[in-house]
Amino acid sequence: MQSSVIHATGLVKRFGDVTALDHLDLSVPEGTILGLLGPNGAGKTTAVSILTTLLLPTEGSATIAGVDLLSSPAEVRRHIGLSGQFAAVDEILTGFENLDMIGRLYRLGRSASRERARELLDWFDLDEAADRPVKTYSGGMRRRLDLAGAIVAEPPVLFLDEPTTGLDPRSRIGLWDVIRDLVSRGTTLLLTTQYMEEAEQLADDIVVIDHGREIAHGTADSLKAEIGGERIEIAVCDTADVDAARAILATVGVGEVEYNPATNKLLVPVTGGAGTFAKVLGSLNSAGIELRDVGLRRPTLDDVFLTLTGHGTNDSGADQTSAEQGDAGTDQKVSP
Repeated sequence: MQSSVIHATGLVKRFGDVTALDHLDLSVPEGTILGLLGPNGAGKTTAVSILTTLLLPTEGSATIAGVDLLSSPAEVRRHIGLSGQFAAVDEILTGFENLDMIGRLYRLGRSASRERARELLDWFDLDEAADRPVKTYSGGMRRRLDLAGAIVAEPPVLFLDEPTTGLDPRSRIGLWDVIRDLVSRGTTLLLTTQYMEEAEQLADDIVVIDHGREIAHGTADSLKAEIGGERIEIAVCDTADVDAARAILATVGVGEVEYNPATNKLLVPVTGGAGTFAKVLGSLNSAGIELRDVGLRRPTLDDVFLTLTGHGTNDSGADQTSAEQGDAGTDQKVSP
């Protein structure tokens, strides 16, 4: 059994009358990625802030790389890197100067800092922009530079707090490749995100939290299966065909057939994937039912949350803490 490099038990954090974390347990084996999912204000950033020594928990305990978080926070910082929700880079400096400065702060020395900066700029595909001011960088380039800064000292444990928020699809996929590469080299990683697709692409294990509590735990597939797995959705052209279409869907469904009269759409949870989908299409065609739209889809993170909590991933209630709103200072590197 793999040992847990990140291990937290019963984490509680209260801000006045607001409970941001409510007895949260986390465990991340060496060389794996844990995806911590939740809507705005769920407690993700608060959890990261505690595990990276930026906040003290109200209750609970944790160890990072075998080091006790509460008794030895300075030692914990020597083992971790952190990239927050917003790129913590100096816009006046060049990309090279940013990374060189971080290396100096880590006391790597002048020569080693410069060598490490050039190495990371090449690895993160920023070598051509290395000597340009960061204010000329795109959002995706700034995020890559920020992540490069988090690993200047080659920490064995990395925390990424919603690293791809606001990025275009191409930049997001590029950052995913970088994250995979880091883990392939042995890094243990805790990733917070609102995107089920991101968690599915990257995470070996997923913990879903809401109002500071764990509400689900498993792989992306198991979480989706928990709310019905795959779904067939069709939109009929003629309202007169709704009953016949509903009857066909009912023969393959593993739950109730839902109907939206405003759009003439019907949806039903199914098993069997493409084979079931092909069977339904054949039956609809044989019945002469004309379709405006048809698809086999899997649940999204919003579907998971709507089922588990009754609200979607972008909802943020009045209980949103100052740590969640302002990132509790997590848009900075952990200093050595």
